[in-house]
Amino acid sequence: MSLVGRALILIALACAVYAIVAALYARRRGGEPWQRSAERGVYAVFASVTGAVIVFETALLGNDFSFAFVAEYSSRDLPLGYKLTSLWASQAGSLLLWLWLFSGMASLAVWLNRRRNRELMPIVVAVLMSIGTFFAMLLTFVTSPFETVIAEADGKGLNPLLQNDYMVAHPPTLYVGYVGLSIPFAFAVAALVTRRLDTGWIVSTRRWTVVSWLFLGFGILLGARWAYHELGWGGYWFWDPVENAALMPWLVATAFLHSIMVQERRGMLKVWNMLLVGLSFTLALFGTFLTRSGIITSIHAFGESTLGPFFLGFILVIVVGTLVLLFTRLDDLKSAHTLESYISREAVFLYNNLLLVGLAFAVFWGTMFPVLSEVATGQRITVGPPFFDQVALPIGVALLALTGLGPLIPWRRASRDRMVRALTVPLAVTVAGGIALLVFTDAWNSFWGGVVFTTCVFVTACIAGEFVRGVKVRHAAGGVSWPGALGSLINRNRRRYGGYIVHLGVVVLFVGLTGSSAFTTARDVNLAQGDSTTVAGYRFTSESFSRTANSHVRTVTLTMGVDDPSGKRIATLTPAKNLYLASLQPSTEVSLKSLPTRDLYVALIGLDQRGTAQLSIYVNPLVSWIWFSGLLIVIGSVIAVWPVRGRVRPITPARDEKPTSVETPTA
Repeated sequence: MSLVGRALILIALACAVYAIVAALYARRRGGEPWQRSAERGVYAVFASVTGAVIVFETALLGNDFSFAFVAEYSSRDLPLGYKLTSLWASQAGSLLLWLWLFSGMASLAVWLNRRRNRELMPIVVAVLMSIGTFFAMLLTFVTSPFETVIAEADGKGLNPLLQNDYMVAHPPTLYVGYVGLSIPFAFAVAALVTRRLDTGWIVSTRRWTVVSWLFLGFGILLGARWAYHELGWGGYWFWDPVENAALMPWLVATAFLHSIMVQERRGMLKVWNMLLVGLSFTLALFGTFLTRSGIITSIHAFGESTLGPFFLGFILVIVVGTLVLLFTRLDDLKSAHTLESYISREAVFLYNNLLLVGLAFAVFWGTMFPVLSEVATGQRITVGPPFFDQVALPIGVALLALTGLGPLIPWRRASRDRMVRALTVPLAVTVAGGIALLVFTDAWNSFWGGVVFTTCVFVTACIAGEFVRGVKVRHAAGGVSWPGALGSLINRNRRRYGGYIVHLGVVVLFVGLTGSSAFTTARDVNLAQGDSTTVAGYRFTSESFSRTANSHVRTVTLTMGVDDPSGKRIATLTPAKNLYLASLQPSTEVSLKSLPTRDLYVALIGLDQRGTAQLSIYVNPLVSWIWFSGLLIVIGSVIAVWPVRGRVRPITPARDEKPTSVETPTA
């Protein structure tokens, strides 16, 4: 089985190299037959890697402990679901998952473009398969998932922290986002090589970018929810280096998604967009590098590794190659128009871009500062969450405000009268909302908390105003019901109103982040059976404990009653402590009660023989809003990218310019 797996990866490597050669030959002189052959090479890579994944999973399910990764990350008593997903518990296994998802995405991109973008496709295939070749070489020559050892009777078992449903979904979701960013990058390089630098490559890859952005963001949320449920410290985000590694490409991809609207509408920011698409994919690779280089300390990283230099070299090749290609095409990337006013929609998009890229740079600097300081001074200086919070908070508030302002400001320039009309109602609602927050809530007990909540009121008013105006027009013109007018409005302008729903999700996210970070109440206590403590008005009572065991895990569970400030019993929580027998590693099982306005969260730190429990108790306001924001963002993104069959809608130009492109349904 080991030889079969190694052979399949070697076949994938050979097919990737062949696809590169065939695609470049097709562009130079071979024509369409050679291009079709190159594309079949892409499909062959995916088929070979799929076979390798099947071999990997067969070894896991069959408890074949002659495979090093099975002996290290699985055991006979490991539940079936965790056996299947321990594929990405090891470094080599996670790289195999990366290559499998990547080759699948590349195959889908090739298949969807089998009849269009034929001038671009040779370079697209060559770029994608160059990336595939790099990962296949790593799995062939550096860190094979099919290494063998002398078989033991049982394996060490999966890390207890990974035995969680959210960790089952988090890595593959995140990886789909990472690998998906390779498709827009490949099309951008192809556009530069062929000098087809109109908006065609953007139209062909917009949905790829949105879907990749969505999966990357949703993967980040899944990771945050895993940390919240599994680590027992009451939080969900600690500015961990690997958390930051996923955040950086998401921020830059967000900037790219906004910036391409300016290029489509006004023919501007062409160089900037090329830089953004290259940077987003480079940062995706950089995130993969961080977890495997051994240069940072993180609960998510794979520890010491020999892969770092290979990844760093590959990243440098991509950066240098892209910049050289970009500089040779500067004359072809001149903007059709210039910025006419600092108060215009394109200016707002530019401010949004600068803030997003600035935040990404700040996160990069804070993440890498310990490494850079060690290189420069020999002493590793750690940058903690306070640095990131101080930088991210004002930038985040500015980005949030621009989210509301953008739709209200016209293209080219905004007159004073128009701005007054557009802002009168949102500002009035904001003032009323700010006063209500001050009088009826504790929001202004924290200055930044009050600022963020009030800004959220402003943005919500702006978004609601856009929907209200559109629905009124549809209702008056079509004679349809109000719900029908809303449905028609969204259906006929999916990209625009889907984006507004995404922005509404961002507002909800800011509410949840601010409430849970600025207004949390926490207490560490020791409680004997029958003892109680009060946290933020809620009474927590230790009632009993129990011990259970099976062949996989031993568990001690504490039962706690929770009463609200009126004395009414609202929850029974059961925090637990596990000891996994295969690895002899402990883990904490958090118990929480989610309410619309707050979470009641208890982690069992320890329990002595007499039943005295050491507990960490948190009352976290508005955490559930963070998870709800993910649902809104998914709904809005799906609406925005959903294809409109049978209808071709041109990009609407500004009044003084000609259309530059046609938007066609793409996947």
